[in-house]
Formats: sequence, structure tokens, C-alpha cells
Amino acid sequence: MNSLSANEAKTQFGDLLLKVQRAPVQINKNGKAVAVVISMDEYEGIEALKLRLLQLRTTQAKEDIKAGNTIDGESFLMSWNLASTTNG
Repeated sequence: MNSLSANEAKTQFGDLLLKVQRAPVQINKNGKAVAVVISMDEYEGIEALKLRLLQLRTTQAKEDIKAGNTIDGESFLMSWNLASTTNG
């Protein structure tokens, strides 16, 4: 991935807009990555994928509820807390 400093992105903004039509560009400030600039087409594609994933999860949740595959909230939170403490 191409990268630019924040100052370069500011002074070469027109060039940055052209570059992101081909590939994402990482913006760095003080040597640290702080942003990624992408084309509108790529952004719309990402948003469409997120929406599709949400729709699939909603459909699965409805099927689980219909089939009785549910747990109470306290059990869910306890299992989630245990999972997060063993992973971190």
C-alpha cells in the first residue's frame, strides 16, 4: 500500500485523490499510520459487504430463535467474559 505523510497528503491532495482511485493510500503522522484513504467505489463496496453480513447474521439469529437455540442474557455475558479473559 502506498503511504504519504500527513503533510504530503495536504500539499499533494489532488495527486492523492488520483492515487486512491487505483489503490488505498495510508496517511502517516509522526511516523505512525493514522488513516487510510480509499475511493468512493471501494468504500461503497465495503459498506455493501457490511450490510450483507448484517443481513446474514440477522437471518441466522431469526432461525436460531425459531429453533429454540437461545440462552439467557446472564449465561451469554458470562460465556463472553470467560472468552475475552482467556484471549487477552
